[in-house]
Amino acid sequence: MNMNERRVSVAEIVGHMGVNPGAICKSINWKGLPARKVGRLWEFKISEIDARMLAGKAGGGLKTNEG
Repeated sequence: MNMNERRVSVAEIVGHMGVNPGAICKSINWKGLPARKVGRLWEFKISEIDARMLAGKAGGGLKTNEG
Protein backbone atom coordinates (compact mmCIF):
# COMPACT_ATOMS: atom_id res chain seq x y z
CA MET A 1 0.00 0.00 0.00
CA ASN A 2 1.15 3.46 -0.87
CA MET A 3 1.30 5.68 2.21
CA ASN A 4 0.61 8.73 0.04
CA GLU A 5 -2.38 7.18 -1.68
CA ARG A 6 -5.26 9.57 -2.18
CA ARG A 7 -8.40 8.86 -0.19
CA VAL A 8 -11.67 8.78 -2.10
CA SER A 9 -15.30 9.54 -1.26
CA VAL A 10 -18.31 7.25 -0.91
CA ALA A 11 -19.42 8.29 -4.41
CA GLU A 12 -16.09 7.18 -5.90
CA ILE A 13 -16.18 3.86 -4.04
CA VAL A 14 -19.78 3.28 -5.18
CA GLY A 15 -18.60 3.68 -8.77
CA HIS A 16 -15.53 1.53 -8.20
CA MET A 17 -17.39 -1.34 -6.54
CA GLY A 18 -20.65 -1.08 -8.48
CA VAL A 19 -22.88 -1.13 -5.39
CA ASN A 20 -25.42 1.26 -3.95
CA PRO A 21 -24.39 3.89 -1.36
CA GLY A 22 -26.47 2.28 1.39
CA ALA A 23 -24.54 -0.96 1.00
CA ILE A 24 -21.27 0.90 1.54
CA CYS A 25 -22.45 2.46 4.80
CA LYS A 26 -23.81 -0.86 6.06
CA SER A 27 -20.56 -2.59 5.15
CA ILE A 28 -18.54 -0.05 7.11
CA ASN A 29 -20.63 -0.61 10.21
CA TRP A 30 -21.43 -4.31 10.01
CA LYS A 31 -18.70 -5.88 7.89
CA GLY A 32 -15.66 -3.80 8.82
CA LEU A 33 -15.09 -2.25 5.39
CA PRO A 34 -11.85 -0.23 5.75
CA ALA A 35 -12.72 3.47 5.97
CA ARG A 36 -12.08 6.51 8.09
CA LYS A 37 -14.51 9.23 9.04
CA VAL A 38 -13.43 12.84 8.64
CA GLY A 39 -16.11 15.12 10.04
CA ARG A 40 -19.34 13.84 8.50
CA LEU A 41 -17.68 12.23 5.49
CA TRP A 42 -16.22 8.77 4.95
CA GLU A 43 -12.92 8.31 3.13
CA PHE A 44 -11.48 5.15 1.58
CA LYS A 45 -8.25 3.94 0.02
CA ILE A 46 -8.98 2.05 -3.17
CA SER A 47 -6.06 -0.33 -2.55
CA GLU A 48 -7.57 -1.34 0.83
CA ILE A 49 -11.00 -1.86 -0.73
CA ASP A 50 -9.52 -3.89 -3.60
CA ALA A 51 -7.54 -6.07 -1.18
CA ARG A 52 -10.69 -6.65 0.84
CA MET A 53 -12.69 -7.53 -2.28
CA LEU A 54 -10.00 -9.96 -3.49
CA ALA A 55 -10.06 -11.64 -0.10
CA GLY A 56 -13.84 -12.03 -0.43
CA LYS A 57 -14.54 -9.85 2.60
CA ALA A 58 -15.88 -6.68 0.98
CA GLY A 59 -19.21 -6.94 2.67
CA GLY A 60 -20.63 -10.37 2.36
CA GLY A 61 -23.63 -10.11 0.08
CA LEU A 62 -23.39 -6.57 -1.21
CA LYS A 63 -26.06 -6.02 -3.83
CA THR A 64 -24.57 -4.56 -6.99
CA ASN A 65 -26.28 -2.04 -9.26
CA GLU A 66 -25.96 -4.58 -12.05
CA GLY A 67 -28.54 -6.91 -10.61
